[in-house]
Amino acid sequence: MLLAALELVGIAAFAASGALAAVRARLDVFGVTVLALTTALGGGIIRDVLLGVHPVTALVTWPWLAVAGVTGLVVFLFHPTVARLRRSVLLLDALGLGLFVTAGTTTALDLGAPPYAACLVGMTTGIGGGALRDVLLREIPLVLRREIYAVAALAGAVVVAAGDALGLPAALVALVGSAIVVGVRLVALWRRWDAPVPREGGAPKLDG
Repeated sequence: MLLAALELVGIAAFAASGALAAVRARLDVFGVTVLALTTALGGGIIRDVLLGVHPVTALVTWPWLAVAGVTGLVVFLFHPTVARLRRSVLLLDALGLGLFVTAGTTTALDLGAPPYAACLVGMTTGIGGGALRDVLLREIPLVLRREIYAVAALAGAVVVAAGDALGLPAALVALVGSAIVVGVRLVALWRRWDAPVPREGGAPKLDG
């Protein structure tokens, strides 16, 4: 019950971030709702497609669809208020990222994926919705830019895969993996850490 409630909290946080991005892009109510649904559920849909899970979990779990859709509408109607809660949204987003990454990695392992593939699937589960959101808004996905987001997701996925390989209790491994994702993400926001980027000046010019 607690895990299901936390999943819904994560979905709501992801949906709110997608809806806020849509509001900033001046989309209409339909566009805001679509971006909310895409951001909240896109990673899980990609996971299921990669793992051959049919029907896709997000499309047959009506509470997920309802929470994401309603969150999008709430943000559309009250976006100035929601925007002022940015820190709370970021905290919930980090929590959702941790839950989705560990759930995605565990699902992949349970379905027989090798550890390295499970790590990639778990990371994609966490970051896929946000990447789709940015593509729809014609932006370079946030996870490919400077913020420490995908790295945090991958770190948690590696912990889950390693714990599974060592035969540790699944619940404990999932808890530790989620905590690492959330911790790395929040510390990166607090300390304003960024991933390295190329130096300015571009690649050296070749003669001939």
